[in-house]
Amino acid sequence: MTKHFKRKADHTLPAGAGGTPIVAIVGRPNVGKSTLFNRLARQRLAIVHDEPGVTRDRHYADTDAFGHPYTLIDTGGFDPDSDDPMKSGIVVHVKAAIAEADVIVFLSDASQELTSADKAAVALLRRAKKPVIYAANKADSPKGDPDAFELYRVGVDKVFPVSALHGRGMSELEGAIVQAIPSWEPLPETDDTIPRIAIIGRPNAGKSSLMNRLIGEDRMLVDDRPGTTRDAIDVLVTRVEKRYVFIDTAGIRKKGRVTKTEDPIESVSVLHAVRSIERAQVCVLMCDAKEGVAEQDAKILGLAADRGRAMIIVLNKCDLLTKEEQQKAEDLARDKISFAPFVQIVKISAKTGRGVNELFRTIDATCEAFTKRIGTGELNRFFADVLDTRPPPTQGGKAPRLYYITQAESSPPTFVAISNAPESIHFSYRRFVVNQLRKAFGFEGVPVRVFYKEKRRGERLTEAMKEQKARALARRENDEAPEVEEDFD
Repeated sequence: MTKHFKRKADHTLPAGAGGTPIVAIVGRPNVGKSTLFNRLARQRLAIVHDEPGVTRDRHYADTDAFGHPYTLIDTGGFDPDSDDPMKSGIVVHVKAAIAEADVIVFLSDASQELTSADKAAVALLRRAKKPVIYAANKADSPKGDPDAFELYRVGVDKVFPVSALHGRGMSELEGAIVQAIPSWEPLPETDDTIPRIAIIGRPNAGKSSLMNRLIGEDRMLVDDRPGTTRDAIDVLVTRVEKRYVFIDTAGIRKKGRVTKTEDPIESVSVLHAVRSIERAQVCVLMCDAKEGVAEQDAKILGLAADRGRAMIIVLNKCDLLTKEEQQKAEDLARDKISFAPFVQIVKISAKTGRGVNELFRTIDATCEAFTKRIGTGELNRFFADVLDTRPPPTQGGKAPRLYYITQAESSPPTFVAISNAPESIHFSYRRFVVNQLRKAFGFEGVPVRVFYKEKRRGERLTEAMKEQKARALARRENDEAPEVEEDFD
């Protein structure tokens, strides 16, 4: 159960804010906004690097200070004088974050003189007519405080010298944030069962365009150049009274094209994308239907399969193809993902919205299958029919017998079958059992795991004991499973 909070002020909440007051961090490039974001969020969420302009999208995190919860927003570097269209897009996003926020933390660099971008940001914040807390970062010791006070020259009333890297001044800054945020009141507790869907894929496949289509606003920065999204962004989407958390991730390129010397930021982005897969229930692989599903797409889907996640393939930009070309793209996709034939394919156009309703129907069905639990009695009636139709063949001079099967876990569906000789059950028969389970109980788009364990001599178990033991065995099997090497070559 998660407690949500409602602000007394009448503001429109951004998706994913959870109803808490919103605090946005604003400043020019490379002053340490993402470092401060990670410090206040108490976890490494935003990518931190010395290169200016690393943060491009608005990045949200739920955090608290002195028992007061709030939602923190990290923004891209504010540089209104730049001619770079990417930085111009960042300015639009910074202004959107300011419009969403209840409180704004302006961050400058105490080790440098104020720039024109700093002064322009201060002027913009004054026009916003919202509470602003001014902080000067990189004041690692009291000796740096006089440099931090340069903000007073532009008419600032109070400056907080801080070091986001070392944590200096954080208590004073958080105290000021708590004093500035509007009052709020708790809402009744609700069941936290919102499905999490990670949108994954190669760069420039249309992931951010789909996110913008789903949330109905240009929150994700969209650009023709690959690699626009670098952080993983969580967005809460409500559709027909159902709620979903969508995670937009960075495009995953081939490992050979991502080196620490060429682009260390993108290397970290790939790690963030993999972590997003691990915390999602369903992974939606976005592919460019015009380019077709490539080997790298299959490897990305393999990452989700290795982690036991439900999967959907989306062929985007289908509005640019004829029906024959669309069918050819789907056939190619099936060929490339032959290791996961159970994955469903949805054809859409993120630009026009075509196929989005079908995508949501597929997500709902896949989420239901991912969390489905089958009773032991129903399972064993199914299992008896399977054994009558096709018993396990003799292998290595042994005739394996299967006594019963039970579901140990869901998310993903995990089963344990008890046998007299589990090592003698051929892999083709194991695959047959998985396929029969998927066919009988509708586990489309979901990896199904079946572990085979040996029955102890003289063992007699009740139905409840079977389930309890099966869960313990499944957990032990998962803990003992070897790590899967992640290879993007």
